[in-house]
Amino acid sequence: MTKSTFSLSNSLGLLALLLIMIALPFAIALFDGQSPAAVLGSETGSAKFIQGLLIEVFILAIYALSYDLVLGVTGLLSFGHAMFFAVGAYWTGIAFKSLGWGVGVTLLALVAAAVVQALLFGVVLARVKGITFALVTLGLASVFHIIIQATEFSTYTGADVGLQGVVVPEWIDTVDQRFRFYVIALLATFGFYLLYRRFVDSPTGRVCVAIRENEERALALGYNTFYFKLIALLLASITAAFAGFLHTVHQPIVSPNVASLGFTVAALLMILIGGVGTLSGAILGAAVFRLLEYYLERWFGPSASFLLGLIYIGLVFFLPYGIIGTWHISGFRLKGVTWLLERGRSQN
Repeated sequence: MTKSTFSLSNSLGLLALLLIMIALPFAIALFDGQSPAAVLGSETGSAKFIQGLLIEVFILAIYALSYDLVLGVTGLLSFGHAMFFAVGAYWTGIAFKSLGWGVGVTLLALVAAAVVQALLFGVVLARVKGITFALVTLGLASVFHIIIQATEFSTYTGADVGLQGVVVPEWIDTVDQRFRFYVIALLATFGFYLLYRRFVDSPTGRVCVAIRENEERALALGYNTFYFKLIALLLASITAAFAGFLHTVHQPIVSPNVASLGFTVAALLMILIGGVGTLSGAILGAAVFRLLEYYLERWFGPSASFLLGLIYIGLVFFLPYGIIGTWHISGFRLKGVTWLLERGRSQN
């Protein structure tokens, strides 16, 4: 009974948040002196700008969720996770610009590419673990990073200047259809969050958590941990590739930086800020990461990087389990203290 009530309250809370986020651009437009029609018409103004900034947050949130599944839930330390995102971003750009494909065919091919790269990572799963796996994934991602910058493939990838001039289908063009794409990105973020929450609560997800806690014990219980880790990699790869797809649609200039180690570190920072393994922390961490980055650069210019570093150190120092993780632990401690007080009163 308690579990059902808790699930219902969570679902209502998510629905309320979704409705608030959909209504937010209209509220900003009214505050800015624009009509709701201006939002639907993608007219220039504060509402359109905020939508663009939030779309970037949603894309990073989906990307961070995928990394939280690999590291936070399953316990696989990967230094090549940016490759999952970059494959989606570059493949989308190539499909639209060079092949002239539509969205449907591009997404189908994207899923196939995501499966292939996850299997590529999965080849080493049975042979290496821990930091060795992290270094191997870094090596694979580094090879991909070199390939997309090679002059031999500049016709398709743009080499070191990036893939430019991508023509996005009109119905999701973020310039003329900003609110439509905003809703698509918002719904995708909520959809992936619900999917991941369902996955973690499933028997497969529980085994992934057991692998993170003690893989040897999971093996002793009869689970073939290789297949469960591979499933987590497959789901994370498809998710990150879809985030890359959204990135190219929103910003049709794909930089090689999205395939670098720094972009994997960005995902790590996001889940550290929000709370490793919490899922919701990945979304909150992405929001804090992008909004801090934007506003500090706007207010302090060149000093923004230094200030960002200080803030990250402060967050890790004062919130060692992330924002959501620390909040959960504080709640558990408060419940424990309350239980002890009630027990003491009953004994007296």
